[in-house]
Amino acid sequence: MKSNIESMKEELSELKERGLNLYLAMIDETRGLPDDFKEDLKEKGTKLPNFNRTYDSWYSEALVVIKQLLPDRVDDFIKQYKQEKRKEIDFLTYGISDYLLGVRTTKGHQQTVVADKSSAIGKMEMQNTILAAVSKRFESKLFDIQEVLQSDLFDSELEAAKELSNKGFIRGAGAIAGVVLEKHLGHVCETHSLKSRKKHPSISDFYQMLKENEIIDTPKWRFVQHLGDLRNLCDHPKEREPTKDDALELIEGVGKVIKTVF
Repeated sequence: MKSNIESMKEELSELKERGLNLYLAMIDETRGLPDDFKEDLKEKGTKLPNFNRTYDSWYSEALVVIKQLLPDRVDDFIKQYKQEKRKEIDFLTYGISDYLLGVRTTKGHQQTVVADKSSAIGKMEMQNTILAAVSKRFESKLFDIQEVLQSDLFDSELEAAKELSNKGFIRGAGAIAGVVLEKHLGHVCETHSLKSRKKHPSISDFYQMLKENEIIDTPKWRFVQHLGDLRNLCDHPKEREPTKDDALELIEGVGKVIKTVF
């Protein structure tokens, strides 16, 4: 079953494709597309839509998406369709609404064309450009959402670890905090496109890569190294048993790392 995010990405992709096909349909109607280009479209099974019949529904759907994800470009998007305040209709003020009505303006005794349907091509291209920017912003928002959700999840896991420590389950508390630390460092490495040669890298592998690539400085590297030692103390049988203070130091240290190393 698809997640809501996957469905939204597919819907946005479909909206962009429809916009491109509307743009091509507009060019074909006003200037004509090259025959070889039309043949390529035919081979791909792409049938260009009737612009006048399908544009309004695309515009309405695209406008809703832009209002939600890129509100500062709403006015620009609308202006490509229609400029409410204009003194005359020329190439710059001609909008897609004029295209739909078949508006054509001329001047002089020789009826020189000032603006016609071809004047709207650039406006449709601009609307598609704005929609493409929405797509990039959507990906960015997904990243932001992922960061927030992951941070909240880590906080919850650390709270659980602290509760275990308070009840005397020292090794269990340390193990949970260690997992959070490992996941976070792995995520930071992934964010910076750092990959280990090992199939299953450890905490030490992650913090070493971060130091070598100057993502963390020496003091932070030593701090994380110390947390890794505490994690090992809690996770593996050593010469001594981990104490409650060891576990709490690890939990608090991991909490600091997920807030300062990114």
